[in-house]
Amino acid sequence: MKAVVLVGGEGTRMRPLTETTPKPLIPLVDRPGLDHVLDHLARHGVHEVVLSSPYLERVFHPFIAARHGDPAITWITETMALGTGGAIVHALSTLGDEPFFALNGDILTDLDLTAMRAFHQRQGASVTIALHHVEDARAFGLVETDDDGRVQAFKEKPEQPVPGDVNAGTYLLDPAVLRSWTADRSISIEREIFPDVIAAGHPVFGFPGECYWIDLGTPEKYLQAHRDMLNGRVRGLAYEAPWIAVDADVEPGASVGADCSIGAEARVAAGATVNDSVLHPGSSVAARASVQSSVVGAGAHVGERAEVRGCVLGAGSRVPDGMSIVDAKVPTDGEAVLA
Repeated sequence: MKAVVLVGGEGTRMRPLTETTPKPLIPLVDRPGLDHVLDHLARHGVHEVVLSSPYLERVFHPFIAARHGDPAITWITETMALGTGGAIVHALSTLGDEPFFALNGDILTDLDLTAMRAFHQRQGASVTIALHHVEDARAFGLVETDDDGRVQAFKEKPEQPVPGDVNAGTYLLDPAVLRSWTADRSISIEREIFPDVIAAGHPVFGFPGECYWIDLGTPEKYLQAHRDMLNGRVRGLAYEAPWIAVDADVEPGASVGADCSIGAEARVAAGATVNDSVLHPGSSVAARASVQSSVVGAGAHVGERAEVRGCVLGAGSRVPDGMSIVDAKVPTDGEAVLA
């Protein structure tokens, strides 16, 4: 079984973290988020994965070189952004003639891919789309299905909060229905390919999997994913809470809350308080500083007695001693300033 993992987005809502690190490679507890995606695929019998991205391509290569075991990774170069559909079409020559999975690389889920594959075969589907039920679909748009699960239409994002099934970003695709497309421009699989496949009469089904699912597209969702992982809400993942890397230095007298992840070689000084936050590798929080509901990027530093709440600190950034910042984004290698 093969898969395409879509990792080409620029992650604009996660800046400044994604100025230096592609969103799929941002740490998610103990390793890059993409590692979790690949491990999940391997647990469901996927042995080869295709990746491609025109954004920060060079950063992916050390990750690929360091990864061992299933699934094997094939990298193909995109000279321009091809969108969700174009990236999949671009990979077709490496995928053969059997159905394959395609999924977004910035989703954390424990979706039962084995059950999804069985459903796809049972229905005789050309395309199966994983669905996730939400109580407020305004951020996603809705997928309309009939009583048998066959997809009838894709609806735009509603203006009012309404419940419904949304596209969960995992697909099982018969390559035959994609052969007429060429990867010479950016193509949306949701807005172009799927409606075209439905209009041509090919069977497209929605798979309503009962699972954990979160889009890691914003700092708020990123922190929520950490809380969920540390509290055992994601099947197949188990972590102590708080999670502290073996080579991190949390000094006696420092306070680290349960919903925290402290990365490799990070340092929390005596008298500092960290709650509901993620400290990336090499970052530091000085004595008597306070970090709340924030992401502290790799090598970033929070000065003595500083207060950081609801913030995202880019890699190598600094918060001066005694400064208080709220809901701020500090750029890569930059210094926080008072608004």
